Parts: sequence; C-alpha cells; structure tokens
Amino acid sequence: MKIVVTGAAGFVGRAIVERLVAQGDSVTAIDIATHGLPDGVRTLAGDLGDADVRADALAEGCDAVIHLATVPGGAAEQDPVASRRINIDAGYDLILEAAAGGRRPRFIYASSIAVFGDPLPESVDDATPLSPKLIYGGHKAMLEHAVAMFSNRGTIDGVTVRLPGILARPKGPSGMKSAFMSDLFHALKAGEAFTCPVSADGMIWAQSVARCADNFLHALSLDTALLPPTRAVTLPALRIRMGDLAAEIARQCGVSDSLVTYQPDAALEQAFAAQPPLATPAAERAGFRHDGDLGELVRSALTLI
Repeated sequence: MKIVVTGAAGFVGRAIVERLVAQGDSVTAIDIATHGLPDGVRTLAGDLGDADVRADALAEGCDAVIHLATVPGGAAEQDPVASRRINIDAGYDLILEAAAGGRRPRFIYASSIAVFGDPLPESVDDATPLSPKLIYGGHKAMLEHAVAMFSNRGTIDGVTVRLPGILARPKGPSGMKSAFMSDLFHALKAGEAFTCPVSADGMIWAQSVARCADNFLHALSLDTALLPPTRAVTLPALRIRMGDLAAEIARQCGVSDSLVTYQPDAALEQAFAAQPPLATPAAERAGFRHDGDLGELVRSALTLI
C-alpha cells in the first residue's frame, strides 16, 4: 500500500512507520523534523498547515492516510489559533486533498479521549456523548465529525480512533500535560526519586505504544462496516491505579516503589487521573485490543526506555 503518515516522527508515528516499512508498504512521512525515521521512507520535513507540503506528500496519490499530526493539549490551550490551523483546518484540507485522486482512501484519524470533556462522566462507553471543554478536545471532536461526514459522502473511508494515555513517551518536553505518566517510567528505570503530581489512587486509561501502533495497522485493513455510524471508537485500554503502576514499574526495574512520593495537583488529577470505568465494545467488535494486563503493558513500555 501507498500510505501517507502525518506526525510520522513523533512517539506513536515512529512506531507505526517502522511497522509499515517492515511489512513492505510504501510510506511518505511528514513532520516538522523527520530525522531518525527508517531507511526506505520518503520523508517530507515541513508544516502540515502548508498546502505545498501536503501537495508534495500526495503528489503520487495514496491508498491510505494515517493522520497523527497535532498541536497537543497544553500547547493548544496556550495557542488556540495554532490549534485551529493544524488540528482543524489542515486536517480538513488533508481529507479533501487525499481524496482528490478518486481512490476513496482509507483515512485513519488519531483523536483523543479529551472529546468526552473535563471532568469525565461517571463511566464512558460507546453511547457517551462528546462534550469537550478544552480547546484540544473541541478541535479533535470537530475533525471527528468531518471524518464521519466525508465517509458518509463516499469521499474517504474513515476510521477515527480515540487514544488513551500512551506509554512510555521519550523523556523531555512534549507539550502534553499528561507527560508525568511517562516520566514515572524514566525515573524508576534510572533508580531516581519521582514526585507524582496525582494521587496514588488516581485512575488512568493506558496502552503501550506497541499495542497502539498495532491497532493503527489493524485500522488499515478492518471492515469499516463493523464501525458505528460515527466511524469513531475509543481504543480499548487498561484502567490502572497510579500506585499500582508505580509498584509494577518498580518491580520490573528492580527498585523500591518508595522512590515515588505523591503531591497531587487538583487540576491534573481531575483531567488525567480521575478516569472512570471504560467499556469499548464497538472497538473490540472491530478487532482493536488493549495490552492484556498491567505487567505486559509495563514490560512493553520499558523496552523503549
């Protein structure tokens, strides 16, 4: 397949691109910087909001687009104009431009659980309405509707997957307020003390990047008749207590979980560690999967650190 991946040099994007190359697909990778991507990939370093960059990426047509590029949550709140330009306008244009060749490409869109709002309701399932409050979640929800509309019109064959917390991201600035989840892995792997900004009893939804990448590859070939009319599903995730996550990371790293202390920030707790019971039957019927158990998620995440 000829596949265009936006945000290709990011945490999730890199894992997806590596898998696509390994299975012999022709990949065009777009990102602000594209260093470190595997050999054999056609790389385009540039801003997705630039029409010329998109035109170059799509010049030879494509069978599918995996659209990951985004202005993340914290950055979107600080710069709503940039969020609109990338998270709505560039994505909307990309849908139309990818379809212009007449192939009705598979268009896989990475959305977010932020579409459900802040705070989350008492439980989340396939019937939970979208009710975003943050700029990031609102813009993600808007493009979800565009993916559904253009799928209904026969322009694209869309699949929207809402990502939970993906672990464990590389150390360093990410613009994501949820980065503390990954920072916990890095600290304990290095045997360092870590102050967690949410409580030990805080609950998160999480998935390893390996499982996440596998789910995106599954989205390339799944029968979209299995999806709900919205074309959107929330990826299956493990619901994990932060104290249990810390204990399992510490156990696998051979250190004491006493390295972790807790100083909860009320806003972070509400936004990222108060996640209620989650049911994802639509995603599971379509063949998406979570990591299985906490131990496997931690093992998978630690392999990349």
